[in-house]
Amino acid sequence: MLKVVALLCVISVVVVHSKPGNTYTTKFDNVNIDDILKSDRLINSYFKCLMTGRGCTPDGAELRRVLPDALKSACSKCSQKQKEGSKKIIHFMIEKKRNLWDQVEKKFDPQGVYRKKYEAEIKKEKLAI
Repeated sequence: MLKVVALLCVISVVVVHSKPGNTYTTKFDNVNIDDILKSDRLINSYFKCLMTGRGCTPDGAELRRVLPDALKSACSKCSQKQKEGSKKIIHFMIEKKRNLWDQVEKKFDPQGVYRKKYEAEIKKEKLAI
């Protein structure tokens, strides 16, 4: 669906941290995304942090901080593995956690700017599948 979901999710679930320079750290690239997606507790914890800024772990707080930049830059500072993981997470969030996704999208893309920006690319990806 929306690449913005991917961007949100890769940063949130893979817990991307920013570092000085032009990339986010790859420190968490080996996190098992499937294990995270199986845990409602972890998903809900990151969701609460993103939405309210409360109860954030240091990783969650960093996610909340870098998310606007990742959306704006089409995750240009993300590693290839982070981008691939984000696609997996997109599908999961849309299919299994749509209510949470809709709320995150409303908060971080209320005007639909990023949705519109990535719509053509998403359609292209669907055709390739």
